[in-house]
Amino acid sequence: MTKTARHFAIKEILANRTITSQEDLRRELGKRGFRVTQATLSRDMQELGVSRIAHNGGVKYTIPAASEAASLRPIVGAEVVGIDANEFLIVVHTLPGAAHTVGEYVDVQQADDILGTVAGDNTLLVIPASATKTRQVVTYLKHILIEGAA
Repeated sequence: MTKTARHFAIKEILANRTITSQEDLRRELGKRGFRVTQATLSRDMQELGVSRIAHNGGVKYTIPAASEAASLRPIVGAEVVGIDANEFLIVVHTLPGAAHTVGEYVDVQQADDILGTVAGDNTLLVIPASATKTRQVVTYLKHILIEGAA
């Protein structure tokens, strides 16, 4: 399994479970088929910008949105095939299996003009805040997804 897949799994685990130690995270990765050493996991966590925050009298690991976006940027640029829109909705075409990653990248940007995203396998539906914002959001998406700046 690739480093990219492992990083994605780490992000998914930290988003959905309370992880209080590297050993807990290593075990969760093991359940998903990733066998990693403590050194590799520590490096991965540093690369992803994982930090510890206070939680219920203890600590838990988390990935701040800005770090998550930065780690996804190299991935999404290569996965976007095109962007189409009508008056109301925007469709981002991706490589097969990439729509969720691209959707996560768009979501963590927290753009005020985007209500949300819905990802399929190779298609991401982006819902603008209003029909009057559609063209503006298309320009924004091209900028962050294709031109490479957030």
